[in-house]
Amino acid sequence: MTCVGHSACRHNGPGGAAKGYHDAGFEVTGVDLAPQPRYPYLFFQADALEFLEAFGGEFDLIHASPPCQRYTKAQQIRGREHPDVIEPLRALLVATGRPYVIENVPGAPLLAPVELCGSMFGRRTYRHRRFETSFPVGVPHHPRHLAPNAKMGRPVREGEFMHIVGNFSNVPLAREVMEMPWATREGLREAIPPAYTRHIAREFLAQHPVRQETACA
Repeated sequence: MTCVGHSACRHNGPGGAAKGYHDAGFEVTGVDLAPQPRYPYLFFQADALEFLEAFGGEFDLIHASPPCQRYTKAQQIRGREHPDVIEPLRALLVATGRPYVIENVPGAPLLAPVELCGSMFGRRTYRHRRFETSFPVGVPHHPRHLAPNAKMGRPVREGEFMHIVGNFSNVPLAREVMEMPWATREGLREAIPPAYTRHIAREFLAQHPVRQETACA
């Protein structure tokens, strides 16, 4: 969890979403059950739902990225089942009384989500993700997908977009595309481009001006 703030909080991972909030001026606290030694901001290893219940009300904005495996096509094709945590997570978020964001893949049971794509922000990856927000978020222009995705495992050619999943090729290029120079291959596969949350954070701040005494330097 990334609890952003002038304070914000998120069900964590490698820190792609967190970087977007940080770039927009937030102080970021990350929470994940698994250790995240490369996470670039303040981090607590803990159960994100328990942390949210105990401390969620202390943050100005909460970003939650619950596990997406239940909703991905690859897992459905394999017949694998994973728990649905979105509904209990949403209940906890609402109970904090704080503004929130829930991020997941297309197909997840989010309420009135907005969908963002890397092409909206000039990134060389499509990587569609949906965001349920407790405040309005505008959607940038979505360019047509004219560039093909590079096939998994082979070098990315000129004019192709990166499909950063599985055994993708060229980790240094993926770090550049994702704006995550610190991330491992596994971390890049799990992350979202910081451009998405940078956009959401700026939309939030336009609607919720921060008092001077709580603003970040």
